Amino acid sequence: MSKITQGERVADDTAPHLLKPGEYLKIPYKSEEPRWPGKTHWMCCAPNGLLGNLVNHSVLEHEDGTITVSPSILCKGGTKGPSWHGYLEKGVWREC
Repeated sequence: MSKITQGERVADDTAPHLLKPGEYLKIPYKSEEPRWPGKTHWMCCAPNGLLGNLVNHSVLEHEDGTITVSPSILCKGGTKGPSWHGYLEKGVWREC
């Protein structure tokens, strides 16, 4: 059985390092942002507390503010550290 966690979208101006497990946020495009020029992107904090950058994922933003991400999300805590692998669908995290 997959572990399910209800996610929560936080304000777009939240600093990504302040995300708590299960939270995600949209980082609107800013012309002075050198790392991802011309691209609005999303950040997340997996249910186990690992931060993830969704810049290489397809993110569908629903009318209620939740998101669905594809493909699956893999967050790693280093080569020997913890990891989290699963899905974020309509704001609900599902571990695989």
